[in-house]
Amino acid sequence: MNGLDQLTPIILTVITASTPLLFAALGELVTEKSGVLNLGVEGMMVIGALAAFAVTTQTGSAVLGMAVGALAGAGLALIFAFLTLTMLANQVATGLALTIFGVGLSALAGTGFVGIALTPLQKLDIPVLSSIPVLGPLLFNQDVLVYLSFAMVFAVYWFLNATRAGLILRAVGVSHASAHAIGLPVKLTRYLATLFGGLMAGLGGAYLSLSYTPMWAENMTAGRGWIALALVVFSTWRPGRLLAGAYLFGFITVLQLHAQGAGFAVPSQVMSMLPYLATILVLVLISRDKIKIMQNAPASLGKPFHSAK
Repeated sequence: MNGLDQLTPIILTVITASTPLLFAALGELVTEKSGVLNLGVEGMMVIGALAAFAVTTQTGSAVLGMAVGALAGAGLALIFAFLTLTMLANQVATGLALTIFGVGLSALAGTGFVGIALTPLQKLDIPVLSSIPVLGPLLFNQDVLVYLSFAMVFAVYWFLNATRAGLILRAVGVSHASAHAIGLPVKLTRYLATLFGGLMAGLGGAYLSLSYTPMWAENMTAGRGWIALALVVFSTWRPGRLLAGAYLFGFITVLQLHAQGAGFAVPSQVMSMLPYLATILVLVLISRDKIKIMQNAPASLGKPFHSAK
């Protein structure tokens, strides 16, 4: 039992490290399922983190902070959607520009919040269930955003596979020309999917600044947006695999911290690189199986839609 007691805090840390990745990656999965490639996840996350922290600090309401953080991410996504879906700008270049813009804007606007600490989000203790040995503290004594991240995995799966709207979204992602020919609203579908992606990225950022490290620091997302993008490919655009992938990368992130604490004679810089080295390795391995990617990736991903045609 002592071994389990020692393992529980580690697993709890993995859950907290994985939650922002799960939010951002779920949003990007839905966006890409519609055929839109938004590489601005990092920018949307960091803007969401700043907006959530600033509003919570000024109002004392974490709920309002979470809502504003999500809306801030959606606001950046709306800019991206207008430029790429209406103005037909290149999606890759616009996404990269969005990340640069978000990181720069957050650094400028967040200077007045550096050094301020917040009380982390309150844990919601579920009676009876939270007292179950081992599983209770892990699954039934978390904050609201952790519970929401679990719920969103099932919600996204249900939406994509069991609803008419999900079928329309997937049809638009597979062939926007065919979808348009039968009267489906291609542009509206992609706008809504992109906004949802921004909303989820903003929530992921809000979790970082309100719970994971309840403070504001410049560029506090530290590349998590790029890891979320890799997770979508890693999961082959499936929510269930995305959940497993997010927790795998969360474990790698936590591993470097515990390895340093255990006194391993490895430079801290090398340990800090582990999540990003794992991301590169996963992408290299996945890219070797081109058939599997072609079978699962939305066929219209990243392709502009010209309604006049």
